[in-house]
Amino acid sequence: MSTRMDKYHSTDKKPTNRNTKPYSNDSRKPNPKKRRRKKKNPTVRIILLSIALLFLLGIGWGAYYAVNLLGKVNTEKLDKSNLGVDEDLNARLKSLGKDNIINIALFGLDKTNEEELGRSDATMILSIDADNKKIKLVSLMRDCYVNINGHGKDKLNHAHSFGGPELAIRTINKNFNLNVTDFVSVDFAHMQKIIDALGGVEIDVKSTELETANKYVVELALLGRTDPDYIDKAGKQTLSGMQALSYSRIRNVGNGDFERTDRQRTVLEALFNKIKHAGSTEFPKIVSDLLPMVTTSLSSTDIIKLGSDLLLKGITNLEQERFPIDGDYVDGGKMINGVWYLPFDEKSTQGKIHKYIFEDIKPS
Repeated sequence: MSTRMDKYHSTDKKPTNRNTKPYSNDSRKPNPKKRRRKKKNPTVRIILLSIALLFLLGIGWGAYYAVNLLGKVNTEKLDKSNLGVDEDLNARLKSLGKDNIINIALFGLDKTNEEELGRSDATMILSIDADNKKIKLVSLMRDCYVNINGHGKDKLNHAHSFGGPELAIRTINKNFNLNVTDFVSVDFAHMQKIIDALGGVEIDVKSTELETANKYVVELALLGRTDPDYIDKAGKQTLSGMQALSYSRIRNVGNGDFERTDRQRTVLEALFNKIKHAGSTEFPKIVSDLLPMVTTSLSSTDIIKLGSDLLLKGITNLEQERFPIDGDYVDGGKMINGVWYLPFDEKSTQGKIHKYIFEDIKPS
């Protein structure tokens, strides 16, 4: 059963390698046959930040169990010389004393097995700003029309399927002039489990969203072979994992994918608040259950330091922005050779991302 229920994604064709021969049986390259059978789930942004924060905050909570937890994390080394880092940016930041901001790529992967690289149906930058005591989440639209090294112009989320996190990070750095050198990625199939483990999230559901949300509830129940957990009424309430997942998938009410991103951020903020206020007795089990879902390039030393810094320096404020912002992209996207893309003003977007991450200036 397909979980895509709208016209928007009907044109989201699988990535193609335009400049080389067709893919072989190399297990690190996308398998077109497998991709056509995939069940899609557009809610990956929510689980992605949740696990990343549990990943960092949980490990920083107590060194007494950090070593045991880190043994459950999947690690993947990167060739740091092949990430397209903007060294001019690093030099400028150092001269301005702003080189202590840490940027980590977050990838929510759309794949069905470990052999696939998978598309990054959520691509984000987790920016840790110690000076302003903020965690900033920069969400990059998955359909952004960007240059991918060796593959020409394509969707941003296809970079990961072509070359894994290394090429995906290079694509981010080259197209947005950034300095990302590490990543955290997760396969997003466990969102319901995360929300239920945290006791649900409080969301204000609009009356116009209720019917569509419950349609997704039915679909998720069928996929999971369980009873549907309907949202009975509109208004502010605590949603279960199934209900929150269904709410965040709504895209045919309001302004399509853009408003869906707003809903996902609403759930993200609710989850973040849950994580932030979870007690020390709850953290070990939650983190222990979720860390096996994570793959990262960060070393054990890096992870412990980051987690500790977040807590010791009181970096618990979360801000979120989506780029490109309204006015910097072709309204509604554009069909190019039969595929839906989101062309955008690259220079304007680069400037606004830089101001937001490095100067703490929100885009207007």
